[in-house]
Amino acid sequence: MTHLWITGASQGIGRAVALAAAARGWTVSATARSAAGLENLAAESGGRIHGFPGDITDRAGLAAVVAAIEAQRGPIDIAVLNAGTHEPTDGAAFDAAVYDHLITVNLTGTVNSLAAVLPGFTQRRAGRVALVSSVAAYRGLPKAGAYCASKAAVTALAESLRFDLAAVGVTVQVVHPGFVRTPLTDRNRFAMPSLIEPEEAAAHILAGLTSSRFEIAFPRGFISMLKLLRLLPYRLYFPLVARRTGVSSGFE
Repeated sequence: MTHLWITGASQGIGRAVALAAAARGWTVSATARSAAGLENLAAESGGRIHGFPGDITDRAGLAAVVAAIEAQRGPIDIAVLNAGTHEPTDGAAFDAAVYDHLITVNLTGTVNSLAAVLPGFTQRRAGRVALVSSVAAYRGLPKAGAYCASKAAVTALAESLRFDLAAVGVTVQVVHPGFVRTPLTDRNRFAMPSLIEPEEAAAHILAGLTSSRFEIAFPRGFISMLKLLRLLPYRLYFPLVARRTGVSSGFE
């Protein structure tokens, strides 16, 4: 039976993935900072999901969490490193503390999660790890400098690890979700095109985890549009995105 470990499991995409995987009959070990959130998740799953509270910014603590999971529930087969956060940033009112926070959670937290799970994978020469990034990794966007930078780093990390770990039997994937309705996106005060529900995102992710492809990106139409934008030269990219997002000053 497949054993899935997922971080950021108490809400949003992580919660939906945990429930969908449990519904498939997988063994699911879920980690989040909120013990109460994990208890609710376990109850909703009828006890098929087991919660292991932990903080991805605590490297030693997270390693202990993974050790406890494998001691109690057996070796992890798939790790979905989903925990992350977002906070709007304005470069005209630059606040380094916001950058520190987002990079610590989104990038260093992913590194800590890898440090916890990869030794077992490489020793067993088996396993699959999916790093949850964002379409914000594709190109820089207005009011999102810290988020884009942290997620672009996660994507580049996944690309590099794909090369390094293939030789030892470990599969690396990256997840690029578009807009998904979660407590984080509920904070947004702008139009979110092609917004989908967490359950749809979970279906895309589980389908990707059972495939051989590197990138799990959704929804398809929105992703195709963003990938076209990624090909534009800067002289076209900046004025186009500025107009579409209302940040037109200086680009006309």
